[in-house]
Amino acid sequence: MYGWIWRHLPGNAWVRATISLVLSLAVVYALFQYVFPWAEPLLPFNDVTVDGGTGR
Repeated sequence: MYGWIWRHLPGNAWVRATISLVLSLAVVYALFQYVFPWAEPLLPFNDVTVDGGTGR
């Protein structure tokens, strides 16, 4: 898959590397701004199963 993307990017190796970096940063930005906030309420991270009692 990465080879296919690399072959279809325009320019020489430096241009391709720059475009790849920009595309990677755009994907990370989109994940943190849109996907993760949307999925956060659906994930069970706030389901606490241990109470705050002393247990003695």
